Amino acid sequence: MKKQTKKTTSKKSTVISPENLTEKIKELLTRPKLWGYSARTIIRELHLEGKQAKRDVEQILEDLLEEGFIYLNEHGRFKCQEEHPDTLVGTIDFVNSKYAYFMSESLADDVRIDANDIGNALDGDTVKVAVYASPYENGRMEGEVLEVVKRKTDTFSGIIQISKNHAFLVTSSKKMHVDIYVPLSDIGKAKNGDKVIVKVVEWHKIGKKPVGKVSKVLGKPGEHETEIHAIMAEYNLPFEFPKNVSLAAKRIADDITEEEIAKRRDFRNITTFTIDPETAKDFDDALSLKKLENGNWEIGVHIADVSHYVKPSSVLDKEAYERATSVYLVDRTIPMLPERLSNELCSLNPHVDRLTFAAVFELDNDANLVSEWFGRTVIHSARRFTYEEAQERIETKKGDFAKEINILNDLALKLTAERFRSGAISFETPEVRFVLDKNGTPISLQPKIRKEAHKLIEEFMLLANKRVAEFIYNKGKGNKRPTMVYRIHEAPDKERLATFARFVARLGYKIETEGKKMSASFNRMTEALEGKPEQDVLQNLAVRTMSKAKYSTDAIGHFGLAFKHYTHFTSPIRRYPDVMVHRLLEHYLQQGKSVSKDAYEEKCKHSSDREKRAAEAERASIKYKQVEFMKLKDDGRIWNGIVTGVTDFGIYVEIIDTKSEGMVRMSELKDDFYELDAQNYRIVGKKTGKIIAFGDKVQVIVIDADLQKRTIDLELVGSSHSKTVKSVVTKKTKEKTVRKNNNSRRRR
Repeated sequence: MKKQTKKTTSKKSTVISPENLTEKIKELLTRPKLWGYSARTIIRELHLEGKQAKRDVEQILEDLLEEGFIYLNEHGRFKCQEEHPDTLVGTIDFVNSKYAYFMSESLADDVRIDANDIGNALDGDTVKVAVYASPYENGRMEGEVLEVVKRKTDTFSGIIQISKNHAFLVTSSKKMHVDIYVPLSDIGKAKNGDKVIVKVVEWHKIGKKPVGKVSKVLGKPGEHETEIHAIMAEYNLPFEFPKNVSLAAKRIADDITEEEIAKRRDFRNITTFTIDPETAKDFDDALSLKKLENGNWEIGVHIADVSHYVKPSSVLDKEAYERATSVYLVDRTIPMLPERLSNELCSLNPHVDRLTFAAVFELDNDANLVSEWFGRTVIHSARRFTYEEAQERIETKKGDFAKEINILNDLALKLTAERFRSGAISFETPEVRFVLDKNGTPISLQPKIRKEAHKLIEEFMLLANKRVAEFIYNKGKGNKRPTMVYRIHEAPDKERLATFARFVARLGYKIETEGKKMSASFNRMTEALEGKPEQDVLQNLAVRTMSKAKYSTDAIGHFGLAFKHYTHFTSPIRRYPDVMVHRLLEHYLQQGKSVSKDAYEEKCKHSSDREKRAAEAERASIKYKQVEFMKLKDDGRIWNGIVTGVTDFGIYVEIIDTKSEGMVRMSELKDDFYELDAQNYRIVGKKTGKIIAFGDKVQVIVIDADLQKRTIDLELVGSSHSKTVKSVVTKKTKEKTVRKNNNSRRRR
């Protein structure tokens, strides 16, 4: 791509001869500008002065307009007819109010765009951008938004501020840096300070704010339902199913006909059960176990046959595709399918016949794969186990189906060992879940502990996903492989990996940067971190070093799992890609020809985007509860924390007991003036040389927990790298603690 340098301006005026002025103006006009150029802008850009220069510019513009070199746009400004040679389409990601990044598949690196060049684009919008080489010596590309191609959303949540003559929506999103103007005639029943949803009806032009209309009043800020609904609105998540979708689901018949059973392999007389979380309402996978005459084991991985009920292009299918995934917020699930399907017909409930799609494996006693079969089945689950009940069978060897569960567990352990020998990477990041009261208030935290029962199920799901992908891949050769939906995970960027390796080396961990040695070194680090305070932050940093997994029709493999081919086959109730895989598998089992790669690639991209949205919404709901929990516990106590990030405006600290992350702002570090050393993940005191680095153990006090912004502000009162480890509480914090204690005594 030809690089054009974005020209910088100087305050010094310039004298241009009349014969060169036309060429200078034409050269300037070929540089794209979102709103276009006015005569005044051109005069300023070319540093012209005087009435004669103004007349000359206006005459030249008239001539260029007449000859068709330029045209007048809707804003009454001049734009060049020719498309800029380095124009690309992609998405925009706001970092802060000063700049954003532009991302395009055509570029290896992101493009920085200053706020003045963003126009009316908002975070997540698809935009057309002109790309330039930076005028600075940093090698980074810069750009300017020319056009918003597609809006990410036209609905926003936030607090409405109503005055005598107008109203504005102040959004809660950190990536929304413009307020939305709401005419008083369009505020509906909203009252000043309410949290509302606003739909934009007119996008902003030069110097104007977007205009919106209140579509829903959520309630008072700080209330549980209000805030969760605000998060749903922020990420454009559906509140309910359309009536026609719910009606279509209700019309599906309960009965399974003998004719349908005859088309399937019958497993109803073979031992089958499910193992799921205690709180699960739908069960989309079951395991069957049978000992064969040759001493081997037949293990069936039976998955809910959603594709039997949800037909292509039906209203159910269109809604499932649009959602693409179930979303798990801190207090609720936003399902991909209506409850009639997810909790009833497609849920593998015990003691009823259910239609399934299965991957059936013959394994010997060393978990070596002897043979496999794929196809539609019918099952009758004998038991619904919770993970805790299955774990009890593993630990005590007692209880119903204890023998079967332990056989499966022994085989799963051998499959796991082989996977890690092949180069799989283990990231066992501890998680916590909130216990909420009836009002949604967080009252305690419980760790999510993964034991052998969890890993047993996971291992057989991995086996099924891997073998389905390989089965379809191997049905073709060379460039004639059938189109398939794969779950891919690329190898990490070498530069980022090297940076991570250098950093952890300072903490005593060695990371190799090549092949299986790299995987083995990551796993050694994971084992060494077990139970240490820095376990979470280092593993999270390691995950961020890796590429993100996504869906694609390109069979490039899964780096983290060390699988050459991998897909998602095992959760069609909650993931649309699994529904696609079921349909493709059945199509190829019936000897169907390869389907359109382009069409499925578009579906893969949509599914990956929806997965990202779901993850962001889930994190937002957890963050909200973390802030609320810390606000309730904000009694001046000192918390132990660990530094999880450093920036030029502060350090991020994760409070160990609650896994809540807050920020100590640079302005609150009174003992020195600190500067960021980004390459070494630390800040350094200019006078004292004191270092606060990623992974340092610190003590902090909460000075503010803002539910609206979902942020926690902290004050540092001690660190492992302080000159004195004695905690020194500032006068401001002491005064705040005294006030809290006095207020508490008055309430009692």
